[in-house]
Amino acid sequence: MEQAPAGRNHARGIMTPKDRPDPGTLSINAMRYQFGGHVGKPVTARGMGVLVIDVGGTNIKLLATGRRTVVKIPSGPTLTPRRLVRLVRQSVDGWKYSRVSIGYPGVVLHGKPIVEPKNLGRGWVGFDFAKAFGCPTRVVNDAAMQALGGYRGGRMLFLGLGTGLGSALIIDGLLEPMELAHLPYKKGRTYEQYVGAAGLKRFGRKRWSRHVLDVTERLKAALGADYVVLGGGNAKLLKELPPGARLGNNLQAFLGGFRLWKPAAKPRQ
Repeated sequence: MEQAPAGRNHARGIMTPKDRPDPGTLSINAMRYQFGGHVGKPVTARGMGVLVIDVGGTNIKLLATGRRTVVKIPSGPTLTPRRLVRLVRQSVDGWKYSRVSIGYPGVVLHGKPIVEPKNLGRGWVGFDFAKAFGCPTRVVNDAAMQALGGYRGGRMLFLGLGTGLGSALIIDGLLEPMELAHLPYKKGRTYEQYVGAAGLKRFGRKRWSRHVLDVTERLKAALGADYVVLGGGNAKLLKELPPGARLGNNLQAFLGGFRLWKPAAKPRQ
């Protein structure tokens, strides 16, 4: 773990902005070096190209084995899974892949969405993605896919600070998507209500950051994690990081999508 410089935060073990890279500057080439993965080169079995689809409420982001540029497609409340498949196939025409990984913004069980997403169209539950894409397809929660991309061994807890609170736990390479957001935290409110976007708006950045530090330390201790990766769009607002935590990056979702096809990375059923 990186050590904090001497100063008021040193004794607490809290990292400051000087200790960590700006997540907004992390390029695909930098990600190869920093995370030991090979984005743009095969990270799976020989000859198995993977198309990774990161589905969000604003954009769909695409990257495939051998490609160096992330492709973005607008999404939104009218995006159904059929429309997703049509838009993706149009955008990747000519790309070579034989497997598909999908990061889904909702609850996934046994590789299938079981709840319709809040910010997209309907029809996701029960949709056959493998049939639609014509090749083997794995669907996981989007936070779990990003978690897998930031994994460096041991017991890792991932917390995604965005509209809500995404979470996943990886133990010795075994991915376990979690739903910690709606567990009770304080005053009858949940973790998500304190550290999600609603909490940021309600408390302001400074108080919200203190809650993030507290929640991170509590969940890290409760789950026995060796370290925590903080991802999601709001993680960059943190001026300090709790002990044993580091910032993730949204590009990790693609590395996670590639890693889904490694045998040890398959989510527990």
